[in-house]
Amino acid sequence: MSGGSLARPTATAVPEGQVLRYTFVERAIHWTNGLAYLYLMLTGLALFTPFFYWMAAVLGGGGTIRYWHPWIGLIYAATIVQMHRMWRSDIKTTDADRQWLKNVEAYAKNEDANMPPQGRFNAGQKQFYWAMFYSMLLLVVTGIVMWFPEYMPRKAHFVLPIIVFLHSAAALVSIAGFLIHVYMSIWMTPGSVKAMTDGYVSRAWAKTHHRLWYEKITGRRS
Repeated sequence: MSGGSLARPTATAVPEGQVLRYTFVERAIHWTNGLAYLYLMLTGLALFTPFFYWMAAVLGGGGTIRYWHPWIGLIYAATIVQMHRMWRSDIKTTDADRQWLKNVEAYAKNEDANMPPQGRFNAGQKQFYWAMFYSMLLLVVTGIVMWFPEYMPRKAHFVLPIIVFLHSAAALVSIAGFLIHVYMSIWMTPGSVKAMTDGYVSRAWAKTHHRLWYEKITGRRS
């Protein structure tokens, strides 16, 4: 972990045979981020196309989601910034990540024995993070313009459709990343959801999926 002691896992007071994967603060921020994004995805789709506008009724009506969508967007952006502060050293690309990417086919086949050992996050998780981080930046910038269109200069009226297109494109990228993230967490890597609920994973899980991280936090190789 990085970003200070606030989010640095420790090896004390953990269940037998387990290691601390995520602190309470990390989990709280992650779930706040996920719930905020889920709301943004559903309301965004409702505002984007009539085919999904029925979701607006479920979520309080068109006027309600139009009001809350940008505000929840700011919460979503703030949680990503906080995750970046906590995890910035863990998401740096390493030589192990490059080797992982060269063997990504084995990972897709769930052949973990053929994958190079990884740190706290593997290369795939890091790519997902950066896709969400940069799409968030674009969503915030374009979203603010769309939030206050009345302040756009009249001579720049042609800019707004471009802003809407960029906002939609960034949203689609983030939706794809979100769906893949959920799929990988629940079905491809059992134990990931538990890690993000109670914070712990077994030593075997840590050694299998993130051996370099396991060796770093435990000081052991077995």
